[in-house]
Amino acid sequence: MERTISFMNGEGSLGHNTRAFIASNVDADRTKDNITLVNENLKQVYHKLYDDSLKKYNAKQKRKGRQIKDYYEKISRSKQEKLFYEVIVQIGNRDDTGVGSEAADIAVKVLTDYVELFISRNPQLYVFGAYIHMDEETPHVHIDFVPFSTDNKRGLETKNSLKGALASRGFESEGKGNTEWQQWSEAEKEDIAIIMEKYGISWKKLDTHKPHLSVLDYKKQERSREVKELEQELEDIGVVIELKEEREARLNREINKQELQLKKNREEAEKTLSIIDYLKEKALDEGKEQEKRNKYLIADNQELEDVITDKKEQLADLQAALARAHTVFDKADEELNRAREELAEVRKLRSELIAQVDGDYYLKEEVIRLRYENQNLKEENEGLREKLEKAYEFMKKFVIEGKSVLDKFLEWIGEKVREGRER
Repeated sequence: MERTISFMNGEGSLGHNTRAFIASNVDADRTKDNITLVNENLKQVYHKLYDDSLKKYNAKQKRKGRQIKDYYEKISRSKQEKLFYEVIVQIGNRDDTGVGSEAADIAVKVLTDYVELFISRNPQLYVFGAYIHMDEETPHVHIDFVPFSTDNKRGLETKNSLKGALASRGFESEGKGNTEWQQWSEAEKEDIAIIMEKYGISWKKLDTHKPHLSVLDYKKQERSREVKELEQELEDIGVVIELKEEREARLNREINKQELQLKKNREEAEKTLSIIDYLKEKALDEGKEQEKRNKYLIADNQELEDVITDKKEQLADLQAALARAHTVFDKADEELNRAREELAEVRKLRSELIAQVDGDYYLKEEVIRLRYENQNLKEENEGLREKLEKAYEFMKKFVIEGKSVLDKFLEWIGEKVREGRER
């Protein structure tokens, strides 16, 4: 069984390799059959490969402006180096090694063994991704790798360099027709062919030139070589076209996705704008209502201040009236006490006189006089009582802290009496 070997430089789409998105030429029902052999984070790989060298390099720089903060970011902006490279390897084509065939199953084994050999044979091509796709027409493997060279005299001791990495394998460019990449690619095909032979598959390739052939045979061989070379190119072109179509489909899907997202965002924006307009109108209406309420509050506040002023004036009048009432009560107390003292003296004198001259005419006259004075004192007491009652009625009309002025006055009188008893 003969099969061609396609060894191509890929575009390096990690999203495609890991099936983060599905292109139109992919059978999503078979994606579960894909085989992931290696899958590492590219940024972490950069830290693993270059951090030590980067630290040494920065330590030697006297000017901070020459230091490199992030080597990954630096290479991503470089026009000379690439962050990583990719090769796509395929055994046969869709006509003789289509997915589902026995030949395809053998091809998968060859590709799996080749990835392992690739890693061991190319130590300075760090493989961070290797994916065998079974959801397209022909099994093939994407191998993603970061090339690096060591012991560099300029820049980092270990740095990104495809030329340096291939030079470590002994490949050096001999011109445009035989670059180090072309030499390396042919060497890799030879390795793949060795693995194929282990599984009973020979490499279908061009015949080599034999010096002893006649001119006619040589021309026939050259023509045959050219035909086979063209067939190989067409084989490779077919794979490239498949990948191009796949990439185009992916881009179309991305564009459609972005258009749908843009439409969704526009609808959301219009909806949000509508809500904002509604809230704006509502805020304006509420502002007007609040302005009205503020005016009412100002008016109510003024009215309240007027009431407080009136209450303060009434309290002042009440305090003045209370002071006058205290004066009247004090005077009434003095007159009442004086009248009681005089009455006590009269009663005492009367008792003495009765004891001395019982039945005497003079005593009768004196008793009559005392009765008269006693009657006058009673009348004075009645007058004072009327004044007190009027004062009581006056004080009942005023209330302070839940109590009338009369209650407060009576409490005060009680306190005075208690103080007098204690003395």
